[in-house]
Amino acid sequence: TARASLAGVELPATGVDDVLTVVTEMISNARRHGGGATAFQVTARSGIVTVEVRDRSTVPPRIKPWAPNEPGGFGWRLVNQLATTNVRIHHDGKTVTATLNAAQTGRP
Repeated sequence: TARASLAGVELPATGVDDVLTVVTEMISNARRHGGGATAFQVTARSGIVTVEVRDRSTVPPRIKPWAPNEPGGFGWRLVNQLATTNVRIHHDGKTVTATLNAAQTGRP
C-alpha cells in the first residue's frame, strides 16, 4: 500500500496525507497508463520529499481538460497541485518525479 511504502520515511503528520495522495496517484497512473510501475522510491531529506515512479511508457503524462461528465482524469492534475513534477523519457519508458517541499509537507 502507499502507506506501507512510506515506512521509515520521516514525515510530519500534516504532510503524510499529501505525500500519500501523490504516491497513490502516481502508482495508479503508472498502472493505468504506463504499463505498470517498474521502479518506485520515496525519499525525505531536509524537508524535501521526493517520489519517483518509473513505468514502461514513453508517453509523458498530461493534464486532461476538465470534463465533468467523464469519470477520472484528476490524478495528474492533483499531483501537479501538490508537488513540483518532472518527467524524464528513457528508451524503455519514463521516470516521473514529484517533489514536495517543506511548506507542502508541513515539515520545518
